[in-house]
Amino acid sequence: MFHTTSASNSVKCARLKGLRLTQNISALIGGLILIGALSGCATFEKCGFKGCPGDAQITAEVKALFDRHPELGTSIHVQTLDHVVYLYGLVDTPLGPEIAESVAREAPGVTRVVSSIAYGNS
Repeated sequence: MFHTTSASNSVKCARLKGLRLTQNISALIGGLILIGALSGCATFEKCGFKGCPGDAQITAEVKALFDRHPELGTSIHVQTLDHVVYLYGLVDTPLGPEIAESVAREAPGVTRVVSSIAYGNS
């Protein structure tokens, strides 16, 4: 018969605890990766041929704000894609491009404004 000593039992117990700890850490890491992946999917909305959800509303809001600023004229075109507003066209005043960008940023839902507006005296 073999007699197990308390030292031998301690080593077996430590190995078993180490194995359980490794399994628990692996399960925790796997769970965190899964949660991160699923939460990313929940907030992602695809853009289709009609644009991204909310983009048409942002474009309408920017155009309505431009209507309140007659100094900008009527030659600015507005397009929105994924909450980024793109402006292009000509204005009659040197400060027109800066004013247009500032006004566009005021619209709800705008994350960024990209401007290709130029000053051109007509």
